Amino acid sequence: MSTEALVKNQAQPKESLIEKWKVHAELIAALLSGVLIATGWILDKNDAGTPSIVAFILAFVIGGFAKAKEGIEETIENKELNVEMLMIFAAIGSAIIGYWTEGAILIFIFAVSGALETYTMNRSHKEISSLMELQPEEALRISDGMEELVPVSQLKVGDLILVKPGERVPSDGKITKGQSTLDEATITGESVPVSKGMQDEVFAGTVNLNGSITVEITKPSHETLFQKIIELVQSAQSEKSPSQLFIERFEGTYVKVVLAVVVLMMFLPHFLLGWSWTETFYRAMILLVVASPCALVASIMPATLSAISNGAKHGILFKGGVHLENLSHIQAIAFDKTGTLTKGRPEVTEVIVKDGLSKEAVLLSIASIESHSNHPLAQAIVNYTKATLEQPIFSPDSLEDVAGWGVKATINQDNWKIGKADFVGKEAAQDFANGAALALAEEGKTIVYAEKNGEVVGLIALKDVVRQVTKQAIDDLRQLGIYTLMLTGDSEKTAKAIAGESHLNDYIAECLPEQKVDELKKLKSRFQTVAMVGDGINDAPALATASVGIAMGEGTDVALETADVVLMKNDLSRIAEAIRLSQRMNRIIKQNVIFSITVIMFLIASNFLQFLDLPYGVIGHEGSTILVILNSLRLLKSS
Repeated sequence: MSTEALVKNQAQPKESLIEKWKVHAELIAALLSGVLIATGWILDKNDAGTPSIVAFILAFVIGGFAKAKEGIEETIENKELNVEMLMIFAAIGSAIIGYWTEGAILIFIFAVSGALETYTMNRSHKEISSLMELQPEEALRISDGMEELVPVSQLKVGDLILVKPGERVPSDGKITKGQSTLDEATITGESVPVSKGMQDEVFAGTVNLNGSITVEITKPSHETLFQKIIELVQSAQSEKSPSQLFIERFEGTYVKVVLAVVVLMMFLPHFLLGWSWTETFYRAMILLVVASPCALVASIMPATLSAISNGAKHGILFKGGVHLENLSHIQAIAFDKTGTLTKGRPEVTEVIVKDGLSKEAVLLSIASIESHSNHPLAQAIVNYTKATLEQPIFSPDSLEDVAGWGVKATINQDNWKIGKADFVGKEAAQDFANGAALALAEEGKTIVYAEKNGEVVGLIALKDVVRQVTKQAIDDLRQLGIYTLMLTGDSEKTAKAIAGESHLNDYIAECLPEQKVDELKKLKSRFQTVAMVGDGINDAPALATASVGIAMGEGTDVALETADVVLMKNDLSRIAEAIRLSQRMNRIIKQNVIFSITVIMFLIASNFLQFLDLPYGVIGHEGSTILVILNSLRLLKSS
């Protein structure tokens, strides 16, 4: 190891230790403040007046520094008083009337609640930090047969890189040499490794488990799917929900009202109720403490951040608290078909050949002809044949592609036609196998016919297969009382078959992209809050129109950019999970708000009735703030 590398390696633990100290600085300051309070209290009990006051002042400064700094900076920046300033005034007021212990305890508990709120923020950022650590910084680039270690930022589209077993893929690309098994849990959350071979896509941050692979870079490092995940969650954590924005606007007005009432409280009870000046000022300081909306302000943000973090951990990325909050109000969801409800690629479901002919021989001939076509149906037939038969595919003697109809070929002097019914003779196609094609078409399947020497000898039925998880996912949504609808450009027969198989409430067939937008507008006028789920470029306008746009993680870049929520696992069951998480978050926020307002009202009433002493006011007020934050932290765990 070089001297430079050794120095860097030795410096790393120290840097990491400093970072840890920074993260826990507020908690350490709060605990130190607590120790000083205990010291001051003991000294006061032993009649050591001056040393006890010094200990309390140190407790004030050390425990309250972070919150005081935050409060003063925000007041200067926003030109408006805030909760932190109320706490500073209350602590100073307590000290002025000789209640050093109570003022110091107020600072201590306020510091603890602040440290707890910071802990919530750090927990919510944990997923991002752990993801960013998985991003490789260097890659082994292959240039003119030579291997060169370069920073990932220097990789360009088209570069070839070597990824060895145990290494992480540094950037998105496709395999040009070798095959391996990759752990894609960082991208999809799926724990089962995926086998990858030639031309298969690989993603930055995933782990190459066994074989060495050569990868051609298809995206620069700042545009990878991995980087987009990080950016999505970061933007979500910085965007505030409508409830949070309302609380922040409310806070400024509320603080002014409290200060005005406290000023009145310093004088009016003395003249109107006959309280002593000491009692009047004492009650005013208690009011300043208990009327502060600390718990109310902390009711929403920790809950929202915890829920966003929980979603990210389970492959549900929210682009902001507003979208997470809106999910619980969803009354209807529209789905695209291809790539959303279905796998997005056709699969062979039936192969029927003329009686007396070998099914294997006919299928092999069809696949050998179709192997020269790039059409998705042709590729599906070839893949099915390779997986089903042990015999190798061969090349036909001659081949002619008839655009829009099918393909002609010659094999051992036999003339073949593969394609539509009209291409091989519509009447003959309809009569083949006692009209079996009609029943298959009713199921939404596409039929490819095979003609040999002027006679229909076989047909292959293909279908864009419904995802295994689709039915259960739609059933879950319907149990939540959500209306489900499919918007597709496919024919009426195909749409009807897919909608029935998927357990959807309804469908609209032969729907162009602009029509999807119109249909969504109609749906919004009927149900108010509507979601759209899609994955393609043609879904982007509809995703933007919906109240909440939900994109499949394997969808196009445009769909991912337009959507408000991204399902990284392409798992539709996550939609119901996201809705339940939203409902749970809104329920916890309501609990927090109602609890914090109730406590404030109870403490204010107790103070006016002269039942409440300052220490209990401090404990009741700050204790409610801590309980509210702890309640929000429950959202970090799955229900």
